[in-house]
Amino acid sequence: MKNKVAFYTLGCKLNFSETSTIARNFTDEGFNRVDFSEKADIYVINTCSVTENADKRFKTIVKQAQKANPEAFVAAVGCYAQLKPQELADVNGVDLVLGATEKFKITDYLNDLSKNDFGEVHSCEIEDADFYVGSYSMGDRTRAFLKVQDGCDYKCTYCTIPLARGISRSDALENVLKNAKDIAKQNIKEIVLTGVNIGDYGKGEFGNKKHEHTFLDLVTELDKVEGIERLRISSIEPNLLKNETIDLVSKSRAFVPHFHIPLQSGSNAILKKMKRRYMRELYIDRVSKIKEVMPHACIGVDVIVGFPGETDDHFLETYNFLTELDISYLHVFTYSERDNTEAAEMEGVVPMNVRSKRSKMLRGLSVKKRRAFYENQIGSRRTVLFESENKDGYIHGFTENYIKVKTPWNPELVNTLHQIKLTKIDEDGLVRFEFEKELIV
Repeated sequence: MKNKVAFYTLGCKLNFSETSTIARNFTDEGFNRVDFSEKADIYVINTCSVTENADKRFKTIVKQAQKANPEAFVAAVGCYAQLKPQELADVNGVDLVLGATEKFKITDYLNDLSKNDFGEVHSCEIEDADFYVGSYSMGDRTRAFLKVQDGCDYKCTYCTIPLARGISRSDALENVLKNAKDIAKQNIKEIVLTGVNIGDYGKGEFGNKKHEHTFLDLVTELDKVEGIERLRISSIEPNLLKNETIDLVSKSRAFVPHFHIPLQSGSNAILKKMKRRYMRELYIDRVSKIKEVMPHACIGVDVIVGFPGETDDHFLETYNFLTELDISYLHVFTYSERDNTEAAEMEGVVPMNVRSKRSKMLRGLSVKKRRAFYENQIGSRRTVLFESENKDGYIHGFTENYIKVKTPWNPELVNTLHQIKLTKIDEDGLVRFEFEKELIV
């Protein structure tokens, strides 16, 4: 009888790509992968440290695993496991906690799979997390997340990621291209590039700070990989998004006109306190450049509300800045204190009720921005890639510029690309369309 293993991933696309790689290691060792809701011998939970909720959800997920099989071996890996290993080990039912360098060697730690009386911790000093493990996810049939970079050298005052993932380091270019070709062979149409700070790509290719390649080299070479119809850049810092990259995307065969660019605040005073590496003027410049060469491009923005010292005036500065900016949607994060960060010691703590009010205002603005962007695109011709799920009798898909569309369910459309004309916005906010002609692949 083969042992069964199940996985649960909290957090970002990077975590998903790493879970997939860890899962493939288990399969190579002869394990059978099953769904997390099923009875398994081992449950592996890939943790996140970015939001308060991720911490609380961990305990709930451990309980879920224990409910499915009280005798199962439970392992925690990932960012939270690196930052607070003992805290996770103390959770009832957890047998093994692996930090940043150990998570990819998890199968080496599974001696006999018998339950431990207490959680066993193997976590390194984060300075030891200086080697690179490539990974990519193939969880769904339409797109894959391809990790190209890990860690971060920035010192943003609110962020624990450098503590959880270590220094900035990159995959070798030939290895990224090999992974992309492997993905292409699986008939996956879209690759999303992921990492902690992907614009920093190239740093640490040799295990030190020497660069052989840059982010521009990476996207230039990936654009040539045959069999991949679409390439999407997930999230890139404004100071690392260069004109050359924007120009390449605008003329590219496969890169789509969709950018996700963290802003965090529209107030220069707050950006300085956050130790971000740009001012709002640079952000305006990046948005203007994108819209100049790709007027139809979709631009998503990360923003944090309730940072220590953020007054009503600072917040309104952000709100008005975003209102006037030609962007398409927002990801709004309510600031939450994190141990061992500078911001946690700062004065001017913003009350929770004020934080949530500001968050609500920006979420409302995001709805308006997305609606305006969709309205602006009605009548235009786009290419859509259809997803694999039947949602209430409809199939959904995304255009190259990230407009979500729907049409009555047809299984033959799954994982295919079609040229369409956008016609109207439905009452649920998704866009209806007409097929222009049968496509493409």
